[in-house]
Amino acid sequence: MRHGLLTLVGPFAIAAAAASSLTARSLGAQAPRTPTKVSPAPRVVDGHPDLQGTYDVATMTPVERLPGVERLVLTKEEAAALEQYEAQRQVKNDAPLSGDRSAPPVGGETTTGKSYLEFLERVGGGVVGGYNNFWLAGGTQLITVDGQKRSSLVIDPPDGKVPPMKPEARTRNAAFTAGGAVAPDASESAAAGPPGAFDAPELRPLAERCLLGFGSTSGPPTLPNYFYNNLKQIVQTRDTILILNEMVHDARVIRMNAEHLPPTIRKWMGDSVGKWEGETLVVDTTNFTSKTQFRGSSESLHVVERFTRTGPKTLLYRFTVEDPATWDRSWTGEYPWNVTDEKLYEYACHEGNYSLGGMLRGARQKETEEKIKN
Repeated sequence: MRHGLLTLVGPFAIAAAAASSLTARSLGAQAPRTPTKVSPAPRVVDGHPDLQGTYDVATMTPVERLPGVERLVLTKEEAAALEQYEAQRQVKNDAPLSGDRSAPPVGGETTTGKSYLEFLERVGGGVVGGYNNFWLAGGTQLITVDGQKRSSLVIDPPDGKVPPMKPEARTRNAAFTAGGAVAPDASESAAAGPPGAFDAPELRPLAERCLLGFGSTSGPPTLPNYFYNNLKQIVQTRDTILILNEMVHDARVIRMNAEHLPPTIRKWMGDSVGKWEGETLVVDTTNFTSKTQFRGSSESLHVVERFTRTGPKTLLYRFTVEDPATWDRSWTGEYPWNVTDEKLYEYACHEGNYSLGGMLRGARQKETEEKIKN
């Protein structure tokens, strides 16, 4: 498993920008098939399906459908072309660099990528580049559900896009950043920010402070990372189910057949309550805190997740997000979790957040230099 602290921007917030760098052609012409068929699963001692195991969720399929991609389901030819390009890019990136190679262009690399992951890596590294390919494991396959190669995780709305944010939600989020803080769910780097964004540690995003994984890898909803640390582990008992995420150290504890906590009790990953509906584990999460703000959501965020075994080595994860204070309608996505024999290792992250102190000292030095200059 590859590890590293890559400097990057939030992958989901730039999906539309990524699309502009792709080949300008319309993709996909098929309609989604009937819902996934449930596969008989082994049972745990209480008789419910056994979902335990370690899963790899690496994929090159974005959360939202990119501009120019009209359908959820890609043709075999379209999917093969995208996957072949990504595989060839990985081979090229893994190749040794020549010791006598020429210097990079002045100002750094400015070319745009031709795939979603390539674009994310370019933006994440900035014009000077980030970690080399050894540290990355973004995935070389599109997600496959019911034998279909999908162009996005989002399946509803039909256009594969997260609904537009309400004006009042945009105003709410603007007021939050106006106070100097960066959005809590921003990426590790979040180099750009409002004035005063580097005035104190508490103003930096949670991922940068190694409190939660960026891009909602912790969930709910729990999403792919697109860079590295792609594993999720499920541990199951009669009364609780644990979901451990390799990205950072996030562990969700789902209380089975319980009542939600009082609304006065708020939790960073919400209050998750589970129940079984036949072969499917249904998890209902409320009681979120404003300290997390998934995609600018409010404390009214409500997430319903469904985990269904679809094969001996496959689990289908489906999530529905609603927040009447943020979006006019709910939206739903799904993607497979694939069983793996790889080990889930500790992600040490900053190991004490030493670099955060360096960032703040650098901000103070910059302010001093600007005062002297002026």
